[in-house]
Amino acid sequence: MNSFESKNKCIIFSAPSGAGKTTIVHYLLRKFPQLSFSVSACSRHKRSHEVDGKDYHFLGVEGFKNAISNDAFVEFEEVYKDNFYGTLKSELQKIWAQNKVVIFDVDVIGGLHLKEKFGDSALAIFVQAPSIQELEKRLRTRQTETEEKILTRIAKAKHEMDFASKFDYILVNEVLETAQNTAKNLVENFLKV
Repeated sequence: MNSFESKNKCIIFSAPSGAGKTTIVHYLLRKFPQLSFSVSACSRHKRSHEVDGKDYHFLGVEGFKNAISNDAFVEFEEVYKDNFYGTLKSELQKIWAQNKVVIFDVDVIGGLHLKEKFGDSALAIFVQAPSIQELEKRLRTRQTETEEKILTRIAKAKHEMDFASKFDYILVNEVLETAQNTAKNLVENFLKV
């Protein structure tokens, strides 16, 4: 095991698309100055509102495959065909060099891989909407996806729900403020240990 893999704490938030994990992670970043967001790498194109290096490290498909060949990732996954997401080792080393705690906003399989890798040094929280119907409503309200993409995300969400019990805590995001407070308490307790 490499020294960077076990010596520092990390907090993992995973969820199906539309469950609200990103909103909760941003809330926690405002509440806890000792947290630092791990910017994931991806192979997809940047959306108009996104900033490279802030929202994601946009590597493109070939760039991502080259990074895989160079063993640059702690974990990665091909979420859909040629649609890769992953965590760069360099990103974690940078955060831990600043004596900060890494917070991840990753998909469900990525979250499981990170929890497996970091064990007790990680707090893994699965965020879920109160129902698949509510999840679908949230995805449609975003108005960022095609109908086909929405249906793909809903099917994926149903599959991802099967993994919820593998996380340390399942956080049902029905009322955002309540979910944020629960997340804050979980993180506070984890940081004390």
